[in-house]
Amino acid sequence: MVKKRNLQGYIDHSNKNDPHIISNSIPHKIKLDKHQLNYLHGDLVEFEIIKRKRKGFYYGKINCLKKREINNYVGHIEINKNFAFSIVENKNIHTDIFIPQKNINGAKNGDKVLIKIEKWNKQDLSPIGIIKKVIGKPGDHQSEIDYILEKNGIKKEFSDDINNYTNLISEKISKKEVNKRKDYRDILTFTIDPEDAKDFDDAISFKKTKNGLYEIGIHIADVSYYVQRSTILDKEAYRRATSIYLVDRVIPMLPEKLSNKICSLRPKEEKLTFSITFNVNDNGEIKNTWIGRTIIKSDHRFSYLEAQEMIETKNNFISAKNSLTNKEYSVDENICEAILTLDKIAKKVRHSREKKGSINFNKQEVSFKLDKDNNPVDLKFKESKDANRLIEEFMLMANKKVAELFNEIKKQKYIFRIHDLPDKEKLKSLKTIIKSFGYTLDLSSKKGISSSLNKLLKEVKGKQEQNLIESLALRSMSKAEYSTNNIGHYGLAFDNYTHFTSPIRRYPDVLVHRLVQYILDKKYGKLDKSLQKKAEYCSKQEYNAVKAERESIKFMQIKFMQNEVGNTFNGIISGVSDWGLYVELDANKCEGMVHVKDIEDDKYLYNMEEQMLIGRATNKKFQLGDKITIKVKKADLIKKHLDFTII
Repeated sequence: MVKKRNLQGYIDHSNKNDPHIISNSIPHKIKLDKHQLNYLHGDLVEFEIIKRKRKGFYYGKINCLKKREINNYVGHIEINKNFAFSIVENKNIHTDIFIPQKNINGAKNGDKVLIKIEKWNKQDLSPIGIIKKVIGKPGDHQSEIDYILEKNGIKKEFSDDINNYTNLISEKISKKEVNKRKDYRDILTFTIDPEDAKDFDDAISFKKTKNGLYEIGIHIADVSYYVQRSTILDKEAYRRATSIYLVDRVIPMLPEKLSNKICSLRPKEEKLTFSITFNVNDNGEIKNTWIGRTIIKSDHRFSYLEAQEMIETKNNFISAKNSLTNKEYSVDENICEAILTLDKIAKKVRHSREKKGSINFNKQEVSFKLDKDNNPVDLKFKESKDANRLIEEFMLMANKKVAELFNEIKKQKYIFRIHDLPDKEKLKSLKTIIKSFGYTLDLSSKKGISSSLNKLLKEVKGKQEQNLIESLALRSMSKAEYSTNNIGHYGLAFDNYTHFTSPIRRYPDVLVHRLVQYILDKKYGKLDKSLQKKAEYCSKQEYNAVKAERESIKFMQIKFMQNEVGNTFNGIISGVSDWGLYVELDANKCEGMVHVKDIEDDKYLYNMEEQMLIGRATNKKFQLGDKITIKVKKADLIKKHLDFTII
């Protein structure tokens, strides 16, 4: 007999045929009858155990709903004469939502809508909902982007209260504030960012010292000075937690007045910063460190292209092709010398980091050129070069140093950026897959894994299978997240790591700035109670932002491929399932599907272990990584499907 008592747990309905409850009170999952389930994935419920099985699971009965995780969903509406149903776009929701006539609120058949669930009576097959908002027509650009934002809980606009509060923030820097800070205005300082950037989080200063060292300053926008704790602006920044970079727009964490103006480290403007300065030798070895609040005045703003040209040519001339102004010009020789010296140091630091086990992914990212109507007219690949890696290396140095400070001063809790060991089973699967390409992995030790992954990433660079193997390698990694529990960062091979360098676009960095100031002021314990909760929330928001960004890229890829229907492309099989083959095109990295029903020469069966489809009669095989030629069959903006057929 099982003793009945009321417990609490969360509904897990990620598997349609296996609804169950996850509870901290019981180490095993609690199975539920799917035919009697009037609750949704993520709901917090009160339940009791009604039966226990020997194989490590229980049967449970739900008594009541305690809290609904999500009340609002997005989907499209199908209208009948007296009622409607909304089909929800959420893989964990396995029911439609019934919409009474009175709750349709002007929506038209097929519209994309935001639905609020009002109730779900025990006797009803579906929950009852109301249309809160009509997002727009399927396939329309604005509607589809708004749909992505709504689906991921992302708010586009700032409220009037936030805007009014922000407008009261003065752009002037008082003399009193300047006197509190270390003055770097007369030291050579510059920024290096993407050519379309407007929010300049970080700047670098450079100075030779008398003892033959270099003083390198990492200057970060002092957002925490302007975004004071517990204000409505602070609460809004926390709610958003991150800026979101969609294909056609940026949804900022902070209002534009702050992100693009007051806090942005624009050239020839005095700015308040939080800085770390390093005294280093030619090998990048740190001899001394200082951290504190500063004021700077950037001498120049460079794009990555401009800085890269100086690194490659070893001179101070910028061609019109790479210039931000589309006009050729010459850079001050001192700045050019600084960039070349920083590049040399960054390369040595990077090499040292790799030797210690840091894994350097360099996955190709796609970007689109849009016309005035946001239609994609061209597609190109973003490539990380020396100029990108220069900035990356010094930002890593700063973030690592702040985390080391946290680890040293154990007076309170701190936020770290952590990254756990890779999943062993995924690594074994990766090893099996890459074997067919002639590559291997050493899984014998932590160091062996990282060094062989780096070797693999170098070997595949520039080859047809590069993007596939880098994607598979990334999938084998654990997800980086924020936590007060410091387990180190496996991918970087750092025992201590945090985020300090991007407070304009990441809320954890704002928290880290405050924590550093508490250390400098010798004030501890102010954020202890809520810090882990905030870390978990920011991790969740980061995940939602990444999902939205990927979905916007997918939408734009399908839009781009609409003009290619009927055309032939070479590609590589990037995924295999029982319903078909995923194919990534060589020319543009767009990914679509060949449905198994469209492979007409045989009946194909799925072999999960070998990641292949095998013809029943012919024994013909389609395997992950195989080169393949396809024809574009369909580019469906509404269903977000890109369909191919094999040539």
